[in-house]
Amino acid sequence: MISKSQVKFIKSLQLKKYRKEEQCFVVDGEKGVEEVINSDFEIKLLAVTQSFLDRKLKLLEKWRKVLIIVSEKELTNISSFQTNESALAVVKQKPNRVLDLDANEYALALDDIRDPGNLGTIIRTADWFGIRKIIASGQTADCYNPKVINATMGSFTRVELAYADLKQTISKWKAPVYGTFMTGENVRNVPFEKRGVIVIGNEAQGISPEIQKMVTHRITIPGIAGAESLNAAVATGIVLDNWSRLKK
Repeated sequence: MISKSQVKFIKSLQLKKYRKEEQCFVVDGEKGVEEVINSDFEIKLLAVTQSFLDRKLKLLEKWRKVLIIVSEKELTNISSFQTNESALAVVKQKPNRVLDLDANEYALALDDIRDPGNLGTIIRTADWFGIRKIIASGQTADCYNPKVINATMGSFTRVELAYADLKQTISKWKAPVYGTFMTGENVRNVPFEKRGVIVIGNEAQGISPEIQKMVTHRITIPGIAGAESLNAAVATGIVLDNWSRLKK
């Protein structure tokens, strides 16, 4: 049975203030919880239904010291989902660290991506295409926001995101920098180098003037007509699809 203090603690982690204070975040649902169990994240509390425990007994063995059994009603009460019939985990955040860009490696640089859903989808998309590192500006959404974590569908366990000064980090990496603009080289024809950085700009303003100056390859996603621009997460998917096809 879950205690009132545990309920209060878990619900408090819906807010960035308390996530920062406690250095913890919440993972909801069967898919996300299974992914985090199989990762190197530290789980502080694991609330599961009896049916989930029965189905995943071997998987949960390692975490029995932090495991509590709850009813579906109790689980839904502490979940960010409308209904949760399986599991919820309280997980320790990893320290924000300085990322290096290895030889033959690409990273994403997120320039003020504000929408949590977009950020989560970008992380999931990066995972799909094999991107393992993302740097994000300080104004980018909190990667431990429940909406972000849920949108990643577990990909946050394989893609490392670090908040950083984009200008300093990109300068240090000394790699080609690709950025999306309304005008530029057609993304279908871009000869992506073996190593580089792909910048994704803010949903409304695009890439900031400071970071625009660092872009060495201006690329564009051609459209037919109609919409003024593409959603940031959709644009990321299109760029990475072409990158995976055209990279040297």
